[in-house]
Amino acid sequence: MSYKNSILMGTIGGYRDRFHQFQPDRSFAERLDIARTIPRTHGIEPVYPQDLGADGSATKAVKDSGLAVSAVNVNVKTEGKFKDGSFTSPDAGLRRESVQYLKTAMDLAADLGSEMITVCPLIDGWDYAFQVDHIQQWRWMIEAFEEAAAHRGDIKICIEYKAYESKNHIILPTMGRTLHFCDRVGAANLGVTMDVGHALIAGESPGSEIAVAAEAGRLFYIHFNDNDRGADWDMLPASVHLWETLETLHYMRRIGYDGWVAYDVFTRTGDNAEAISATFEIMENLDKLLDKIGDGHLQDLIKCGQPQRSYNDLIRALL
Repeated sequence: MSYKNSILMGTIGGYRDRFHQFQPDRSFAERLDIARTIPRTHGIEPVYPQDLGADGSATKAVKDSGLAVSAVNVNVKTEGKFKDGSFTSPDAGLRRESVQYLKTAMDLAADLGSEMITVCPLIDGWDYAFQVDHIQQWRWMIEAFEEAAAHRGDIKICIEYKAYESKNHIILPTMGRTLHFCDRVGAANLGVTMDVGHALIAGESPGSEIAVAAEAGRLFYIHFNDNDRGADWDMLPASVHLWETLETLHYMRRIGYDGWVAYDVFTRTGDNAEAISATFEIMENLDKLLDKIGDGHLQDLIKCGQPQRSYNDLIRALL
């Protein structure tokens, strides 16, 4: 494989839903220690401000760990003050604060030797018709990211789109709308984090979205996981959508993607560090499966366009 594996630091900490806590809470220092023990780890994705501290005080711990940083993840959704929005909050002060989160994270990323931040604006959207002013929300989003992108051109801003959660409708729900948004902002350092699970729940084909984002020059970062398209379950890659995952990896090869890949994989059973280790091995084995089938043969199957032939060959490769 030509890409680099990164651990989302939240995936080796506490994990809970509305009813249960499935994994123990761990301090950032504890999670750094665990990350260093997981084979095939090339780096980490820490969260600002929860992991790094509002003042960036935990950057020293990251540097001391010896772990590279793929991107700084900017969290503008879980704090109570953001319940009515972050970049689209009706409160102008909160909108300014949200932009400052991006700027601070960009500075911290540069200090940590990373070239990216990533942000998933899950609290920016709406639940009901006539609940928000769509024209105003869109303008506020553009203004926010224009300002952030201009802060420093050496750091990329990656927008991780999602169709829903926490709002029923999120302002940037799909690859197409997110690419359109990037074009409206017009900054060269603004692009997309393509989360495979988010593409699935949006009814997209992840391989297709990678191709489109790469052609636009805005594919900056990739997250892998899986789900049943009904909800964002953050399951092991290829545990549900084997062929779609394999096709995604095929297109990563086609476009020559050699950047970072992080993994939104949360486990309810067993050890979550073991799940991340298994995730890395699964991805490595999927790459080996691609090698076994052969890129040339896959291209022949695509050109043939006959699934009754293609899938016979693909399944034979599993034997």
